[in-house]
Amino acid sequence: MEAFYGYMPTLETPRLRLRKLSMRDAQDIFDYSQDPQVARYVLWEAQTSLSEARSYIRFMLRKYRLGEPASWGIEWKETGRIIGTIGFMWIQRDNAAAEVGYSLSRAYWNRGIMTEALRALLRYGFRSMNLNRIEAQHETENPASGAVMRKCGMQREGTLRQRLLNKGRFVDVELYAILRRDFRD
Repeated sequence: MEAFYGYMPTLETPRLRLRKLSMRDAQDIFDYSQDPQVARYVLWEAQTSLSEARSYIRFMLRKYRLGEPASWGIEWKETGRIIGTIGFMWIQRDNAAAEVGYSLSRAYWNRGIMTEALRALLRYGFRSMNLNRIEAQHETENPASGAVMRKCGMQREGTLRQRLLNKGRFVDVELYAILRRDFRD
């Protein structure tokens, strides 16, 4: 699992480039992060200014420097713009396990883009980081996210009641996971 720490390679798919964020991505991040529908099921509020996007990028740059679990920007190859993020929320070295999280611009929903990005991250996690288990969770009110997980071979493991406090209310989440032995590229 040492591959992740201090090193986040660019990952390529047919339509996407998963890469480290840079300050030049601030406008792209703000463009989709200000959408309340994008922020609805994630743990951050819709952004209200470009400075919030810059602060988020500075936070990611610090994580990159420290070799901590972080997010890649999802670049749409056709335009070179960042349309979302995907990355590891935590990594447990001792258990060879990690959790993945993601968000995507509403203009790109329902096009198989997040499925493509998640498959690339699962491939990297199992092949390069030697992880055994990768999990993800979504609010029960956001079944589209669960559909992405299932398309990538993740299995639903159950409902975690009132697992998270999101925007002032406790929410139930569905927990999904995939094991290395079950991953089909």
